[in-house]
Amino acid sequence: MRTIVYHNPRCRKSRAGLEWVKIQTSDIEIVDYIGNGISPTVLKKLTQQLNLKITDLVRTQEDIYKKQLKGKNFSDEEWLQIISENPKLLKRPIVVKGNKAVIGESEEICKDFFE
Repeated sequence: MRTIVYHNPRCRKSRAGLEWVKIQTSDIEIVDYIGNGISPTVLKKLTQQLNLKITDLVRTQEDIYKKQLKGKNFSDEEWLQIISENPKLLKRPIVVKGNKAVIGESEEICKDFFE
């Protein structure tokens, strides 16, 4: 079964997560969602696979969040659009295998996911 990794090549955690996944499997599809974009539809599917709310996927340390979004109330649909338009806000890497996904921010999380 192919593993899909939503990856930001400029992010240290994302690069480390991708390297760990490469050790586990060679059947990988790497999605550069920063360079190629990510649709609200894909984001919604990822929230279902992760079993998380869209707000759980937001990187609150990003400048755009701090300056424009913090403290404001948005609907889930609005968040999907905001993240789609500002993909740096998405936590990464997101590792998908079948109908399950995980935010692979650490080796431990990835290890548990592949076991």
